Amino acid sequence: MDTTLATFEQDVINASMLAPVLVDFWAPWCGPCKSLGPMLEKLETEAAGKWKLVKVNVDENHELAAHFQVRSIPHVIAFADGQPVDQFIGVLPEGQLREFLDRLVPQGAPAARIEAQTALAEGRRDDAYDLLQAALAYDPGFDDARMDRIELLLEDNRIDEARNEVELLSPKTTQGIDARFNAIKTRLDAVDAAADLPPTDALEARVAGNPDDLEARFDLANAFIARRKYAQALEHLLAIVQRDRAFRDDIGRKTMLSVFDLAAHQPELVAQWRRKLSASLY
Repeated sequence: MDTTLATFEQDVINASMLAPVLVDFWAPWCGPCKSLGPMLEKLETEAAGKWKLVKVNVDENHELAAHFQVRSIPHVIAFADGQPVDQFIGVLPEGQLREFLDRLVPQGAPAARIEAQTALAEGRRDDAYDLLQAALAYDPGFDDARMDRIELLLEDNRIDEARNEVELLSPKTTQGIDARFNAIKTRLDAVDAAADLPPTDALEARVAGNPDDLEARFDLANAFIARRKYAQALEHLLAIVQRDRAFRDDIGRKTMLSVFDLAAHQPELVAQWRRKLSASLY
């Protein structure tokens, strides 16, 4: 794909958090670029999602070229985890290109996880499950892949299987400060709480009769989280924040942060409620 200054962060920086990204700085008048480009495109197709190619036309993107000190083209910069990690200038033979990519592309469990993310993005959920299981077969302690699997199970309402996977997470994840794990725990805790709660309409009646009944609001938020109705949950959690930050040790705000992670696939919703939370706090 082609990128510009406006889309570079999304196309390269954010994308490289999932899989390595090669940025090819080129121009239409550049003869060597016409040799390198097709080779890179062929290798990207072979890689099947293990890395991504992004092209920058330097004639149309002077600021990007200047920022990365591109003085001669073709100039290829590799990004991983949001940072530039390697580069080369000029045209490399295909064998050297493959060696460059072999150093860059993860192997084993990380590679299987990247393939799973690609499968999920393409709507192949069964393949994603299988690939995550393969990643965990390579490395049973690969908590990032296990949390990917837990999140899939929760999305598919396979709660008991998700609980079993949580038991296999390492203490480093479950006892530390991990936002993803906290979001998973929030969903499972909400499912547990919802099982013992009165019907939703009864809780809504309590809140309507007494808007300051924070226990009822928190119970209602849990009921909505358990059903993945995040907007409704956030409405009651924000009301708790606005009425009493000290309630249950600021649980309204803390739970909102976990719900933001749970609802990461709804960026507009998360952005809207982050603004509302920020306005309430400051």
